[in-house]
Amino acid sequence: MKNRIVFLYASWVVALIAMLGSLYFSEIRKFIPCELCWYQRILMYPLVLILGIATFQGDTRVKKYVLPMAIIGAFISIMHYLEQKVPGFSGIKPCVSGVPCSGQYINWFGFITIPFLALIAFILIIIFMCLLKGEKSE
Repeated sequence: MKNRIVFLYASWVVALIAMLGSLYFSEIRKFIPCELCWYQRILMYPLVLILGIATFQGDTRVKKYVLPMAIIGAFISIMHYLEQKVPGFSGIKPCVSGVPCSGQYINWFGFITIPFLALIAFILIIIFMCLLKGEKSE
């Protein structure tokens, strides 16, 4: 029971920090999100609500809803990161209008960009959800 709550709570905190971070970048720092950023947001923002409710209800059954969203979000983040960092992927051009997806508003330590941060959040959520696997729902 205790592990279940810890993993749910950790997942919720990660999703909440990711959401607040993306809002900070767009609303305070005035970074305009590209199309792939929006897709990542579309998959991350509901996780805050879903995981928050599941955490306070102690409901591990939520993993069957959270995992697909987190896995898809991770794949989009990987594609976005490759678009930014690998020259061969820059020709794909998933963003056809507005802000280019290859733009890097931040580049901490030469490799940490906004899609990288989103990828880390999605991966952490996936890991925490997988750690719930052995737990039984009550």
